[in-house]
Amino acid sequence: MIATNEEKNLPRTLESVRWADEIIIVDSGSVDRTPEIAREFGANHSFNRDFKGHPEQKSIAIARCSSDWILLLDADEVVSPELAAEIQKTIADPQFEAYWIPRLNLFMDRWIRHGGFYPDRKLRLWKRGSAKMATHVGPHGTPQFAGPKGTLKHDLIHYAYPSFEQYLSHMNDYSSENVEVLVERGKATTLAGFLWLALLNPAATFIKNYVFRLGLLDGIPGLIYHLNHSVYIHWKYVKAWEARKR
Repeated sequence: MIATNEEKNLPRTLESVRWADEIIIVDSGSVDRTPEIAREFGANHSFNRDFKGHPEQKSIAIARCSSDWILLLDADEVVSPELAAEIQKTIADPQFEAYWIPRLNLFMDRWIRHGGFYPDRKLRLWKRGSAKMATHVGPHGTPQFAGPKGTLKHDLIHYAYPSFEQYLSHMNDYSSENVEVLVERGKATTLAGFLWLALLNPAATFIKNYVFRLGLLDGIPGLIYHLNHSVYIHWKYVKAWEARKR
């Protein structure tokens, strides 16, 4: 995993993977107790202050792994006992070299189960050397694996956004990190493109996820999430447009 100032999340996450043969943490210059906590759990902790992006940083962590199988985690994710048992059983007799893991996400005080936010499958488990991170793709780059993949049944528990303030802070950071990629891809370069990507696309995304994907079933938190996810999409393209003007 990668981590920066994760002292609140890290003990819970590392406790859930005590069964792992090794724990690799690449740190982007934490100034809290993150390094100390990592050492307490026996993690191989190292610094890489030259942060160039989430996928690039994760590539550094992956390269330092020496075990046969790799499980990629974020510092705010927890491997449930059921998922831990399933992972260990799977890699003891693997049918595939890479596996999707469903993820259950917390938003404010609710576990979100609708609106396209669940099962939120992520490629997180693979045989070492068979997959690699895509780089220069913004904060949400995923491991790339060309062959057939399996899917595990038990959820990875993601304490994604326990407060609205934290959600806004993350979305501001993520939208800024996307700017370089969007500019390189020539997004929002024309008036028509800007109107679609920054205005109509966010509105269409809200309608699709909240209405047709039944995000409305997640109550008020679901409404707040899907409204602000559309705002996040708007931010991305406004920031890209502003960057191109500069």
